[in-house]
Amino acid sequence: MKKVIISPSLWVHQAHEAFRKAVAEAIAEHRRNGVPIAIWRNGKVVRIPADQIEVWEPQIEYTVAPKKRK
Repeated sequence: MKKVIISPSLWVHQAHEAFRKAVAEAIAEHRRNGVPIAIWRNGKVVRIPADQIEVWEPQIEYTVAPKKRK
């Protein structure tokens, strides 16, 4: 069986983007449900009311490519 080597920089980038997407989804859910979020700002914990939460969409989405036929 042939070993496939994936560049560490690629999977690190993919993991980072997946984390960013998960955070964006969690923040959007807080806003939809009217629940404030707590963030760290200038060395202190700050609560952001739900109506002041800014929601952004991740710009990159990864998909699994179909297997190549030999």
